[in-house]
Amino acid sequence: MITIKTPEEISVMEAGGKILARIIDELALMVKPGAAAENFEREAERLIQKTQGKCSFKGQDGFPSCLCFSVNEEIVHGLPKGKKLKDGDVVSLDLGIFFNLETLIKGKIDQKKYPNLKNGFHTDMAKTYLVGEVDSELQRLVRVTKKALKRGIKKCKPGVTFGDIGETIERYISGQGFGIVRDLCGHGIGKELHEDPEIPNYGARHSGAKLKEGMVFCLEPMFTSGSGKIKRGKDGFSFVSEDGSIAAHFEHMVAVTKDGARVLTEN
Repeated sequence: MITIKTPEEISVMEAGGKILARIIDELALMVKPGAAAENFEREAERLIQKTQGKCSFKGQDGFPSCLCFSVNEEIVHGLPKGKKLKDGDVVSLDLGIFFNLETLIKGKIDQKKYPNLKNGFHTDMAKTYLVGEVDSELQRLVRVTKKALKRGIKKCKPGVTFGDIGETIERYISGQGFGIVRDLCGHGIGKELHEDPEIPNYGARHSGAKLKEGMVFCLEPMFTSGSGKIKRGKDGFSFVSEDGSIAAHFEHMVAVTKDGARVLTEN
């Protein structure tokens, strides 16, 4: 079932989303040749602790880290362990934070008036970064993936379907020569990290559920410089490109309003 969030819930999720976006921006400052993955994990944990939030990913299906640190052929769920960035790499930082209600509202919203605001909410976002001097075609892969997310977000408004969003993303990327990762998708989010619906980066127009005001979900295009087919990584957690091609991944948390999309994970 796709849950509908109230305006108050969306405001609370946006407050958390802005904090998450700032943390991702701080971690991005560390992206450079020679940087060790473990340092990103430690810094992510430190920054989350400062906000009084909790890691959403750690412990999820046994995942052992706060941060997903996916390099080159790793698409998602890469472990921040045993890796050093080098010139020419492409790295994706994917982070989720659960914020309890009191941390976010700080007296701004009267809980007694809005009992549905109990506990708190998850937030989730991802960005891909270039390390040093990167091949021009891989630079284009990252630009195109980011632009695909923007196109998907622009499509979000009441009455369109999730198939319309997937078709918009698929149609754009199909003309760019990159592979669509079809076995991974976006998702609803709220009190749970992964809620209904699943949102593929491909689809048919007018198919699937219609968007309604109050829906909140994560759009996350994932493309590779090869076929887009995937397999499980050797670490047991990551998904990697089957052909060893390089991947890019961008994700925003989006709320549907009467006027269109409201991105909740922006500074």
